[in-house]
Amino acid sequence: MTPYTLRMDLLDGYDSGNLTVASLGGHSALDVCHGAKYYGLNTIVLAKKGREKTYERYYRTRKSVMVSSSNHDTLRRAQGDTIGCVDDVVIVNEFKDVLREEVQEQLRAKNTIFVHSRYFWVYFENFAKVEQEFHIPIFGSRSLLKLEERNQPFNQYHLLQNAGIRTPKVFDTSSDIDRLCIVKANEVKRAYERAFFFVHSPEEWEEVGSVLEAQGKIATSWRKAPIEEFVLGAPVNFNFFYSPLSQELELLGTDTRRQTNLDGVLRLPARDQEHALKTMPLTMVETGHIACTVKESLLEKAFDIGERFVKATQNLPNKIDPLGKGIIGPFSLQGAVVAEDGQEDIVIFDVSFRIPGSPGISATPYSGYLYGHSMSMGERIGMELRRAVEEGRVEEVVT
Repeated sequence: MTPYTLRMDLLDGYDSGNLTVASLGGHSALDVCHGAKYYGLNTIVLAKKGREKTYERYYRTRKSVMVSSSNHDTLRRAQGDTIGCVDDVVIVNEFKDVLREEVQEQLRAKNTIFVHSRYFWVYFENFAKVEQEFHIPIFGSRSLLKLEERNQPFNQYHLLQNAGIRTPKVFDTSSDIDRLCIVKANEVKRAYERAFFFVHSPEEWEEVGSVLEAQGKIATSWRKAPIEEFVLGAPVNFNFFYSPLSQELELLGTDTRRQTNLDGVLRLPARDQEHALKTMPLTMVETGHIACTVKESLLEKAFDIGERFVKATQNLPNKIDPLGKGIIGPFSLQGAVVAEDGQEDIVIFDVSFRIPGSPGISATPYSGYLYGHSMSMGERIGMELRRAVEEGRVEEVVT
């Protein structure tokens, strides 16, 4: 197949007036579908067999039932209105089957634009499979998402450094550990997920890592995992959207993570935490997000690092970003707000180069300040695609 970097014809044969928006069945599919339907676009979810019920049954687009009640405050829908947001479901045995020719032909026949997430990429043995063999236009950049992986020769650490964005100190070797650090090892069962653990010294790094490996909690490659200074601050994810159509950066919302069993441990009194951790190692598996806000005085700093990030992606060499478009649409700078010498600063320790899995950011007010009503990232993607269609500029928002 011809590598995508040499192909500029992914939209050939598409009816831009009848686009379908697709997403993988997990992470942000419902958010994506809701936003697409809100702006009059068709939707498809590619679901793994055995995990399709959420999309095929519970949130499938269907006729609504008229609500009848003597209470006039009850919301009434006109007969013929629809509920749900998933128009069609394509069931695959494995997520990697999305690359099968017959699946791609089905998607192209429906003029499909694919909204990707990390959930999509990690099911393939390497990123090149998607970059070169997925012949469906992707909303966003298909060449930047691999930079999330810290084992890439050029990764998010390098990009943040180029952008002049503050990050935690990274230790090249365990022998340099001289403070509380977080080791970002990979899980055994889900190699694409990280199994973090904390250490204070080189000796503790070896001891704790060896125990977790023996228990089957972390992958055997943990000695090659990044070692970062642990940032003592209030965790905040800054969820941005960069529009190539308006060339403007928007802060759509802020949130923080819920992680298990960390959240459970933190609910215990200190003495019980110590007792629990003797028998149950601390894990930080992401299970959801909580909407949160930041002080208005921090917004200018947030926009500054967001603008620095966008500019850095637009200045990447061709070998990193062959199409030279930089970041398109949603991304998230995840970090913490720290207080030092009476002033607050933002430290970033993780980057999402695509839609963050946090539809609850619409519960924060920042998009509402801009548009008059709060919206999720899925809605903002739908808005951008609708505008691109109306202005004949779809090629500017896809790769």
